[in-house]
Amino acid sequence: MEANKLLIEKFYTAFQQRDYTTMQSCYADDAVFNDAVFTNLNADEVRAMWEMLIKKGKDLELGFSHITATTVTASAQWVASYTFSATGRKVINRINANFEIEDGKITKHTDSFSFYRWSSQALGLIGILLGWTPFLQQKVQKNARLSLTAYMNKKENEAN
Repeated sequence: MEANKLLIEKFYTAFQQRDYTTMQSCYADDAVFNDAVFTNLNADEVRAMWEMLIKKGKDLELGFSHITATTVTASAQWVASYTFSATGRKVINRINANFEIEDGKITKHTDSFSFYRWSSQALGLIGILLGWTPFLQQKVQKNARLSLTAYMNKKENEAN
């Protein structure tokens, strides 16, 4: 239990320090990630997502608390404060995180937050009016997936 709590503390401390390499090392090679925006990410995608978000999030501030752990799970609460790059609007997102852990690595990571609250802040009037609709959430998910794919492709091209 203590080792899993320390793993999650390591993950979020690295996040606070904008150290995506350490964050990436916390995931198993078969890890999966889900939240209201990024869905069904595999280990490579979730690692790239954190790198992309940290590199793009110039004013990102993060706090975390309430870490609990068992021998196979962990949970935490965290708050991200940043400017949403697509609109330039300030967002404060309160998130509940749940983890499954195996052999000292995160195998499943699920973040839960109010998409309506997030979209109201990030998208302004559009989010206020349509943030409760599946249409807007699916559009945001599609755009997030496209951004992540483009980021990963760019990284791969730079490596070759």
